[in-house]
Parts: sequence; structure tokens; C-alpha cells
Amino acid sequence: MNLVWKLLRQHISIPQFAGFFFANLFGMLIVLLGWQFYKDVAPVFTAEDSFMKSDFLIVNKKIGTANTINGRSNTFTNEEIDDLSQQPFVSSVGKFTNTAYKVDANMSVNGTPVLNNGEISFESIPDKFVDTKMSNWKYTPGDKVVPIILPRIYLTMYNFGFAQSHSLPKISDGLVGMIDFSIFIHGHKKEGQFKGKVIGFSNRLSSILVPQAFMDWSNETYAPGDDHAPTRLIMALSNPGDQQFTKYLDRKGYEIENDKLNAEKTTYFLRLMVTMVMIVGLIISILSFYILMLSIYLLVQKNSSKLENLLLIGYKPTQVARPYQLLTIGLNIAVLVIALVVLYFVRNYYMDVIETLFPDIEDGSMIPALTLGSALLVMVSLCNLIAIRNKIVRIWKRKE
Repeated sequence: MNLVWKLLRQHISIPQFAGFFFANLFGMLIVLLGWQFYKDVAPVFTAEDSFMKSDFLIVNKKIGTANTINGRSNTFTNEEIDDLSQQPFVSSVGKFTNTAYKVDANMSVNGTPVLNNGEISFESIPDKFVDTKMSNWKYTPGDKVVPIILPRIYLTMYNFGFAQSHSLPKISDGLVGMIDFSIFIHGHKKEGQFKGKVIGFSNRLSSILVPQAFMDWSNETYAPGDDHAPTRLIMALSNPGDQQFTKYLDRKGYEIENDKLNAEKTTYFLRLMVTMVMIVGLIISILSFYILMLSIYLLVQKNSSKLENLLLIGYKPTQVARPYQLLTIGLNIAVLVIALVVLYFVRNYYMDVIETLFPDIEDGSMIPALTLGSALLVMVSLCNLIAIRNKIVRIWKRKE
């Protein structure tokens, strides 16, 4: 064994092995980073909404130039709502109700103003479509505290912009108590002041959601007689796979606000991009594997006459091949360890950004990268071991 090591050291080409090492490191890092990034980011697009079930669909009318010319309104009449609710594939239908009065709001976090006298909009849906405890979503006419659900974009804008620039703490769903929300209502020569109790955030809302009881009472109090037809409906399907559903939508000129579909599209493109990046990394790794095997073959070729002598005096092919095999395994392990260390720091950086935008996302772990890296290490090392042993065996058989 010592004789083989001495022969090996005499003809080692540092540039060749350095080329293999850095090429393999670069390829391995690309593959592991792509896979780990996908695993870390995918939950952002696949997570379910906390307050609106994913099987609830939001419907609105398609509005275009032709509809404008024909004078078609984007609101739903009672006849259209009744017709939709009577379809066999629909189990229940609810209306989005908007405020008929003006609403201003002040919002602060830990006493620091975030929104001052900003005009906002409220909307409501029947309570059965809100997936939360009714004790948290209860409003009695005359109460000064109103439960509200904010669009998640509010949280993202605060955490990513305002909180960073003003050195304020970031907010997650579990820290909604830090938000102070004051509501000022003006309408029908009346004014009212309320305190908004934020109970959470929703991905599927574009305006602030309030209980139906508050919406009905406030519209009657501050805008009596101002009845606005709904522009959106929410419904639950009894059979989502019914082909008659899509045919009905096309016939009526309706469309679905399907956030889940958009998330699936985003996840698909994310998966496609990650796959392309990983393919590039694998190609680089394969080329580095070729460089390594070429270097090993050159070493064996330079020492072929001496290796033949070792085989003739009684050394077994496995003994002669072992130093070369240990060298390649050592290089492969070093590549994986360094790639994981670099990935650790890169992941810490991009996870800070992701957690700022989505505070409730789970931290996860580097297990996906570690698992994939270990699998690649085993696979590449086995290929190296077999190729080196076959090369030595061919030299041994040649002298038999």
C-alpha cells in the first residue's frame, strides 16, 4: 500500500485535480441550491388560506370592450343569483357586500403610526363562508369593537417596507395583537368611531373583511336606502368535477377568481426553473466527473509499468486500486461538505427575505439538500470505484 501511495504522489497533477474539485463543487452547489430553494419556497404558493376554504370559489362577470358597448353591467341581479344557486353543481351561494359609506382608518403597530386617515373599503360575505371560530367573528349591533380580517398584502407591505425602514418588529399571524386599528365612518350626516380587532390575514382578499352583521347594521345606519348590487359572488360546489359547471360559466360570461389556480401556475413555473437550473448543475458535475476519471486514468497510465510489477509480486488488484479510490472518495466528500457549508450561508440570506415577506412560513431545514447531496455522493463514488477497479483489473489481466 505504501509503495502505491509513493507512486501516486509522484505523478499527481495539481491543476487537473483542482479543476475537477472546483467544477464539481460548482455543479454540486447549483444542484443542491436549486433543490433546497424549491423546497423552501414552494410552501409559499401551496399553503391554504387561513380564513377561506380552498374549495370556495369567487365568481365575477367578464367585463370587456364588447360588454361596455352593449351596456352590460358587472353587477349580479337577484335573478342571476337565484339561477346560479339553483344549478345542480352548486351547493351554496353568497354575496360580497360592500360599504355604501365612506371609511377612514388609522393603523399603528406598538404605538407607531403606519396609516393615518387613509381611506379604505370594507366587504363582507355570509359567515358560513368564513373559516374561523364564530366567537371571534361575532358582532352585535352597537358594539364599538369590530372583528376584521386584513388582506395579506398589508402584512407583506408592512414587514418588507415599513418595518425595515423604521426598525419596527415584524408581524406574523400570531402577533396580530400588536396592531391597533381605528375606524372612522362618515355617511348620511352621521359619524361613528370603532376599534378594529384584527384576527388574521387572508390571501384571497383585496379589501378588509368584516362580519356580515356589522356590514348590514352599518349600511342601514350610515347609508340607509343605498343598496348596491354585488359585483362578486362566493360559492361552494357540490361536484367540482362537473363539466356542466365550466359550460355554464362560459354561457353566462362568468369567470372564477381562482387564487389556487394562480398558485399552481406559479409553482409549476418555479418547478420548471429549478429543474432547468439543476440540469445545468448536473451537466457541470458530469463534466467534472469526466475530468476526474481522465486524471485518474493518466495517473494509472503513467504508473502502469510499476503497477504491473506490484501485481506480479503478489499485490491484489483491490490493494493497488484502493489509494486511487480513497483519493476520489476524499475529493467527493470534500466537495459535498464545502457545498453544504456555502449553501447554509446562502440559505440564511434568502430565508431572511422570505420570512420578511411571509412571516408564518416554516423555517424548514437543510435535510432536502443533505439527502440529495448524500445520494449524489454515493452514486458518483460508486461509479469512481468501479471505473478505477476495472482499469486496474485490465492491467492485471494483461500480464497474466
